[in-house]
Amino acid sequence: MIKRLILVCMVVLLAAPFVSAQLWKMKRYEATAGLGTSQFYGDIGGFSLGKNAIGFKDITFKQTRFNVNGSFRYYFTDNVAARLSFSYIMLYATDVRGSNELRNYAAVTSLFEPLLVGEYYVVRNRERNSFLFQTYRGRARNRLKDFFRSLDVYAMTGVGGAGFNVHGNDKLEQRWSVNPEQQSHGFIAVIPVGLGVKLAFDPNILLGVELAGRYTFSDFLDGYDPDVPLPADPDYRLRSLRNDVYHTFSVTFNYRIKTARNGLPSFR
Repeated sequence: MIKRLILVCMVVLLAAPFVSAQLWKMKRYEATAGLGTSQFYGDIGGFSLGKNAIGFKDITFKQTRFNVNGSFRYYFTDNVAARLSFSYIMLYATDVRGSNELRNYAAVTSLFEPLLVGEYYVVRNRERNSFLFQTYRGRARNRLKDFFRSLDVYAMTGVGGAGFNVHGNDKLEQRWSVNPEQQSHGFIAVIPVGLGVKLAFDPNILLGVELAGRYTFSDFLDGYDPDVPLPADPDYRLRSLRNDVYHTFSVTFNYRIKTARNGLPSFR
């Protein structure tokens, strides 16, 4: 009897680390909702390269707008995940501040953006494989002490697109009417790159922040293409060297979803 008891104890002790290390598989899915700001870097507004501090002068409160997003995430491994996300992003550009104030163009751009994103977790919160954390929610007194144990830090990139529609001020629309080559709507390809941090508050809920830039394959997001000058246009400037870029900063609410025996998400 004693030998059996000792054998059972040894098996439990040897198996416990392995079982704990696999707890994350019980919740491979994660739903996310986010809300935050957006910043646009196009041909309207901004400072010339020689008058800019590595682009930081182009980040202004006046050109800040908002983004709303939602996504669904799946963990392939403990450190690698993929997510499908959809965002509505508003962008704003104006010549009021920058190197082209006399030109006086302004544009509001609405974007609908679907993305397929891959994430690599540089740091994983240790609580995801803790039996105590998964089964006991009353750990508020230990939260400050265990702050760094509860953090996820990840890098992300992927591919996607953006359907856009531009509304210009009177002067910009005047330009469109004279030159039909100016594009004010369409669908473009984008490549997102960013970093994110999430903090586990309980077994199912994580709050986070994410900063993501987008490189676009278009120079039309503000409805202005300097490569297409108007006849005798005094506002025409040098040829554009770069496509448009924008970034978003989001505060996220993340909810972990149980994995059913068939591998699908379980909402029970």
